[in-house]
Amino acid sequence: MASTAPTPSVHASGDAGALKNPVSKAATEISLVAPPVHRAVQEGMARGPRNRLPPLHTIILPVLGMAVWLGIGKVGLEPVALVLAAVLLGNVIAAVHHAEVVAIRVGEPFGTLILALAVTVIEVGLIISIMLSGTPNPALVRDSVHAVVMLVLHGLAGLCIVVGAFRQRETEFRVEGANAFLAVLLPMAVLVLVLPNYLVSVPGPFYSPRQLYFVSAACLGLYIAFLFIQTNWHRAFFLPVGEDGDAMEHARPSGRLVLASLALLPVALLSVVLLAKSLAPALEAGMAAAGAPPAIVGLIIAVIVLLPETTAAVRAASRNRLQASINLSLGSAVACIGLTVPTVAFVSSWIDQPLELGISAGATVLMALGFAVAMITYGTGRTNLLSGIVHLVLLATYVFTILAP
Repeated sequence: MASTAPTPSVHASGDAGALKNPVSKAATEISLVAPPVHRAVQEGMARGPRNRLPPLHTIILPVLGMAVWLGIGKVGLEPVALVLAAVLLGNVIAAVHHAEVVAIRVGEPFGTLILALAVTVIEVGLIISIMLSGTPNPALVRDSVHAVVMLVLHGLAGLCIVVGAFRQRETEFRVEGANAFLAVLLPMAVLVLVLPNYLVSVPGPFYSPRQLYFVSAACLGLYIAFLFIQTNWHRAFFLPVGEDGDAMEHARPSGRLVLASLALLPVALLSVVLLAKSLAPALEAGMAAAGAPPAIVGLIIAVIVLLPETTAAVRAASRNRLQASINLSLGSAVACIGLTVPTVAFVSSWIDQPLELGISAGATVLMALGFAVAMITYGTGRTNLLSGIVHLVLLATYVFTILAP
């Protein structure tokens, strides 16, 4: 529309919109540190009242998962296993969606806790289902955690940096936030994956029961401390560069939508656990038939767990929001070790199954190189295409060394 009246300034129009909009400034600031998947959910809710129920596929898949598990049960290496695998992946995505809806409603820091717990339940469910089915695999936790760390450090980070570089030659982020993630992730990884090889209480890459309890408590304590810093004292470290509390406003989900997600979330999580248990024999048979090394199982679990976060992080990077991608990717690795390891350690003690945690010398060198490269990448506040390519090459090296140790 053409008009001869003077155009109001951006600040003035922003203030006026803030006065008319019932969403509080505090809720707006919470949305800025939420992962980009949160933003997608929020933007969908802000379009209008038609989003009164969750998307249809997030309603059907959890019920379908339970029905498939009841009707089929355990499967071997047969075509129906592909159907179960597809339903399992769908339930992973549905569970994360419902957790995000609830997280937006309750706000931080409880929203972050809900998301982390949902993803942890998925990972723990996958690991324990395979641990309790078929031949015991004491190295499964080690392989899964190691795979998550390497996929996050190199695969997810490299992909997001490359995507961001194609949009803008150099992308920016907050050094303080990235360094905070690395400061917690590095000692966690060393405590869980490296230190067992150098202690003498128990021979081999194992912890004694007391040592395992201590390391589990240390990882959990580090995660709780990091969560407090991220959501309270230093929230500004994790805000996207150039944004403040008035940058974007979103409506919270309706009570009806939250109640529906609360009801469907445990169904989706239970479906993931039960379907993983059904697929365990097929997975073991497939690995044996292909002659694949056992560590591939841990890599598959890590890929399934990181699938929703990968989609959201890449989408954020394509929108020139690398900080949001860093929050989501590195946050997934921190939550994986800080919550999954203590939970699985408790279960392993309960079922009296030892955990083989220490990685090989070659894997230790590669992981140390990965952290060194990550420190260089996140040490300047700016990245470019070369940094992304370096991380992707290191990811390819990690996968190659699994297939050809």
